[in-house]
Amino acid sequence: MMNLKKMVCALAMCMVCANGMAQDEQLIKYGDFEKWITRNLKESAIMGGQKKTLMEVGPTSTIEGNVAYTNQGGSPWATSNVYAKVCGIVKTNTSVFKASHNGGSCAKLTTHIEKCKALGIVNITVLAAGSLYTGKMIEPITSSSNPMSKMSMGIPFTKRPKALMFDYKAEPTGEPNRIRETGFSRTKTIAGKDYPDAICILQKRWEDSEGNIHALRVGTMAYRFTQTTDWKEKQSFPIHYGDITGEPFYKSYMGLITGDNVYYALNSKGKNVKIIEEGWADADTEPTHVVVKFDSSHGGAYIGSPGNTLYIDNVKFVY
Repeated sequence: MMNLKKMVCALAMCMVCANGMAQDEQLIKYGDFEKWITRNLKESAIMGGQKKTLMEVGPTSTIEGNVAYTNQGGSPWATSNVYAKVCGIVKTNTSVFKASHNGGSCAKLTTHIEKCKALGIVNITVLAAGSLYTGKMIEPITSSSNPMSKMSMGIPFTKRPKALMFDYKAEPTGEPNRIRETGFSRTKTIAGKDYPDAICILQKRWEDSEGNIHALRVGTMAYRFTQTTDWKEKQSFPIHYGDITGEPFYKSYMGLITGDNVYYALNSKGKNVKIIEEGWADADTEPTHVVVKFDSSHGGAYIGSPGNTLYIDNVKFVY
C-alpha cells in the first residue's frame, strides 16, 4: 500500500512539474516561411518595361502576368510588395524577400529607395520599407497617397495567447537620423534613429450602421530592435492585456493607434475604412481580431533609413 501511495505522489509531482514547464506553441499558418508564391509581372514600357518578381507568403505556386494579388491557400500574410497601376502605367515595389535560415527559408524585410524612371530619366524617388502583416493588400495600387489605406489590417481571432514567439535577426543602420522621401517633395531629415519593429495587437471590433469599424484594444505587444544582432531563436515577447498605460514597461509606441498611421480594414460592404480605436478593453475581454506586423522601419509611410533590415522566421503564438 505504501509503495502504491508513493507511486501516486511521485506521479502527481511529475504532473505538477510538467504543467509548470509546459507551454503550447502554435505556428501561425505559413509562419515558418517555407512556402512562397512567385509573381512574375512586367512594368510599363514608359517605366523601362522590366520584368519584376514579387514574392508572397502562401502555398508554393507561380502567378504570371500583371494580376492583382489576393491571399492564396488561406494564408493570413500580406506584404508591402505591391503591383501599382496609376493612369494605366504599371510599376512594382519589392521590399520583402525570401531568404535562407537554418537550411530553410525565412522572410527578409528591408528599407530602400525605389526609383521610378520614365523614358530613362529618374523623376521620382520614394522610400519604401518592408512590411509583413496579417491581413490583405488592396491591389492594384492606384495612387501614392495615404499608403495605410491600401492595407487591410488584421484577421479574425478569438484566442488569448500569452506571447508571440519568433526567430529574428536585426540590422538597423545606426544612422543618427531618418529621411522622409515621398517622391513629390524635397527629402526631409527626420530626427531620431530608425528601428525595425514587431507588433501584435488584439482588438475587439464592431461595425456601425454606416460601415465604420470601431475597436477596443484588448492585448498589446510592441518591440523595437535597437541593436544589430545575429540570429536569435525562439524569442518570446509577452502580450499584455487591458489598459497598460500605467505599467512600468509601457512605451508611447504601445498606445492606441491614431494619427497618420491609423490602421484600415475591409468592412462588410467591401470598403477599406479606418479602424477607430476608442479605448482600452477590460483585461479579460475576448478579442475578435489580431494584427501581427513586422516592419524594417518604425516611422510610418515614406520615413526610414535605407538599409534597415529585419529577418523573421517561425512566428508562433504561445499559450
